[in-house]
Amino acid sequence: MKQIQSFLYLPLLALLLSACSTAKEYTQPELKLPERFAATTVGDTSSIADLGWAQFFPDPQLRDLINAGLSGNHDLQLALNRVAVAQQGSEQARYLFYPDINLGVAAQYNRPADNSLSGVSTKSFLGARHIENYQTLLSAGWEPDIWGKLKAQRGVALATYLQTYEAKKAVQTALVAGIAQGYYQLQMLDDQLAIARRNLALADSFVTATQLLKEAGLSHALAVQQAEAQRQGIRVLLPQLEAAIARQEHALQLLTGGLPGPVLRGRANDAPALPATWSVGLPAAVVSRRPDVRANELALMIANAQVGIARAEMYPSLNITAGAGLEAFRASSWWNVPGSLFGMAAGSVLQPVFRKKALRTRYAVAQLQRDGAVLRFRQSVLVAVNEVSDALAQLEKLREEEEAARAQVAALRDGVGSARLLFRSDMATYLEVLNAQANALQAELSLAALQRRKQAAQVDLYRALGGGWK
Repeated sequence: MKQIQSFLYLPLLALLLSACSTAKEYTQPELKLPERFAATTVGDTSSIADLGWAQFFPDPQLRDLINAGLSGNHDLQLALNRVAVAQQGSEQARYLFYPDINLGVAAQYNRPADNSLSGVSTKSFLGARHIENYQTLLSAGWEPDIWGKLKAQRGVALATYLQTYEAKKAVQTALVAGIAQGYYQLQMLDDQLAIARRNLALADSFVTATQLLKEAGLSHALAVQQAEAQRQGIRVLLPQLEAAIARQEHALQLLTGGLPGPVLRGRANDAPALPATWSVGLPAAVVSRRPDVRANELALMIANAQVGIARAEMYPSLNITAGAGLEAFRASSWWNVPGSLFGMAAGSVLQPVFRKKALRTRYAVAQLQRDGAVLRFRQSVLVAVNEVSDALAQLEKLREEEEAARAQVAALRDGVGSARLLFRSDMATYLEVLNAQANALQAELSLAALQRRKQAAQVDLYRALGGGWK
């Protein structure tokens, strides 16, 4: 009776010790963040990252491409697969506090030798030459969470699931930005191809004009040769740009999970513009919005919990087992209740004494890994803040650069017209016309590239702020 009472005290002891925990509560490390980003006001809390990607990108063809990428990109599908795997682990961790329950059925037949002690005893007591035994056992084993180890393990499983979800969001953010960048690159190449073709038409007309002047004795062969050389130089651009367009189309199809082929798109000049305002909010909001930063913080939470788990391994563990069933040495009596009914219960406490320093080493390594996770988290915050600051600075200067480039293109286009009129009036040389046309072509190509850089900077800012996963 005393033994039974002692056993009943074990659950009470586990309940009393369950308040103990070796896991240190997680607190976010101190972060040094600026009060605001440059060129923004202190009270500006709105952010373009709060916009869903379908709101931020108004071009319908681009939206279709992004939708295709979200459903067909293999990297994103792998990220979703990892989320599903982690979710299974998180759901399983909910049952860590429950006992293990097993049901077993066994039957045994033993025929000892007649001259053996077992044979003589069997014949003497049972009046038989063999022994039969039949058993049905329902057993349970339970480890009370005295030091908070199981609670920490459940927290690790949940944080791992959330981390894979944030990683999936980071993949989606990068995918949306990558598709948008590729789409705008394709539109830029289309613009440059149209510029080259337009300038080729101008070069054709100038070659014709110089040939007519040469035939009239008002020019010479060198002028015709120089004009022809410029025309052929422009023709060289066409296959180069067409090849670049094909490569860019293939790259976009790869991002969307499709086979190489053409990509439907609108003209850059006809496409809806990206948002004109660049509201970025507060730097502190970037920490909670960017998926990669959140993933690093969750990794820190996991590392912190692993420290608690490693420490708990050095403390005593309590195990409680119990079982009940039916047992008989004849099959006919197997299900005879209560005659065949039996039960058992046991409790044990195990304290690690000597494990070749393995437990202390594991604890020290877990602490060092937590320190590393703190550094990675802080570094990811710094990278995020710097990326936003870089994108803001680039956008501000690109806007100024674009204004000057547009004025330059307008002036050079006027200069081409003036040079051609003066050439026909014999008031300008053919070299002045060629120079004006070459300068205008280069300026137009540069303006198209500059506009592409501005779009890229806007997309970079949207991604740097954590936009693209909604």
